[in-house]
Amino acid sequence: MIKKNWAHFAALITWLLPIAYFIKTYPSLPEMVPVHFGLEGKPDRYGGKDELVLINVILSVTTLGLYLLLQFLPKIDPKKKARYSDSTFKKIAFVLVIFLSALQLFIINSAISQNLSVSKFLLPLIGLLFAYLGNLMHSIKPNYFVGIRTPWTLEDADTWRVTHQLGGKLWFAGGIVITIVTLLLPNKAGTIFFITTATVITLIPVIYSYLYFKKNKH
Repeated sequence: MIKKNWAHFAALITWLLPIAYFIKTYPSLPEMVPVHFGLEGKPDRYGGKDELVLINVILSVTTLGLYLLLQFLPKIDPKKKARYSDSTFKKIAFVLVIFLSALQLFIINSAISQNLSVSKFLLPLIGLLFAYLGNLMHSIKPNYFVGIRTPWTLEDADTWRVTHQLGGKLWFAGGIVITIVTLLLPNKAGTIFFITTATVITLIPVIYSYLYFKKNKH
């Protein structure tokens, strides 16, 4: 119980950090701030400070919503299958709070220092997220909320198992490669590499789940 409470407390502090930072820095922000970034990783659209407020509110609400959803999945799952992955869901929930809070801090800092490159921060960060999720993927049991949920994995537990074993390896390796390569490549090339790699490691398990199910169940 103490360990669980400390985990919730750490998640709360992490969630509040960008909110407090934004409130503190808001008066010193310029009237026009970057709100969108192009392939080069540089701002390509600017908006008013009120638009930045809206972006941060949406991110904060989304972060809190995802955390609470993953915490209570075992209780709201009508099939009662999510309880078998309860500890894994909690790990995913915590790392999503870290990821989205880091994203908020980057957005706020990009408004303060408009020379920041999204490709050199966000893409490696997403790569690390892929690697972390890949490391947990094998421990996700069949459920309707989290994982590679194709018609074939949801239909057959064995297809779910082998698909997530493959997906976990691909996401872990792909995430590490994304992190390293996007740090080394120029911004535009890094963005293209990220999109290509993320698409490949996402599609391969989906296709594999169909082929495995078709071969072994029919």
